[in-house]
Amino acid sequence: MSKIKGTHLFLSLILLVTGFILSFSYQRAQIEKQNVVQNNEWKKEDSLRSQILNLQKTNRELAGDLQSLQQNVEKKENKLADQEEISSKLVEDLKELRMVVGNVKVKGEGVEVTLQDSSYIPEGENPNDYIVHEEHIRSVIDELHVSGAEAIAINGQRISHDTYIACIGPVVSVDGNQYPAPFVITAIGNSTTLEKSLNLYIVDKIVTDGVEVRVEQESAIEMEPFITEEG
Repeated sequence: MSKIKGTHLFLSLILLVTGFILSFSYQRAQIEKQNVVQNNEWKKEDSLRSQILNLQKTNRELAGDLQSLQQNVEKKENKLADQEEISSKLVEDLKELRMVVGNVKVKGEGVEVTLQDSSYIPEGENPNDYIVHEEHIRSVIDELHVSGAEAIAINGQRISHDTYIACIGPVVSVDGNQYPAPFVITAIGNSTTLEKSLNLYIVDKIVTDGVEVRVEQESAIEMEPFITEEG
């Protein structure tokens, strides 16, 4: 009986040790498995972190390249805009020059100034003192130029910077063409500015000389070229 008990005790001890070893081995295996999983997660995290850092670096480089390209495009756009502005300015200057010298037909708002010999001559006075003279026409034209007139005509005849005006008795010669009174001087430009300047500086002076003056704003005045294609 004691031998059987001893055998049972030995077997129980073996089973206990075996169970402990199996339990320890299982726990160790679980820990190692967990460590492997954690190591794999860390590797994945490190790999993702490296990829993110590489992408951020690439994005910064691309952003720098994009900014450089945008600056180059902006410089070229500004250069092109400057060239277009210069070309446009040259075209406008050419148009204005051709208008001033009378080489092109022009149309626009402006004023019409009528100079008429006096309808009343006091008894005993010299009639020559009450008619329109060259200097009256010249004073109107000079004031129109100063006030910004772009084109001027006398009785429909376009005048230029070197137009010759002279009195010949009761008529006025404009570049060889003779016109009797009344003399109608038309000018293209800012109608309000031209009218104010004439009324402020010229009209009273001419009226004092015994000449009748009428200044009217016009919304549309058309003038033919001073120099035609036929010459």
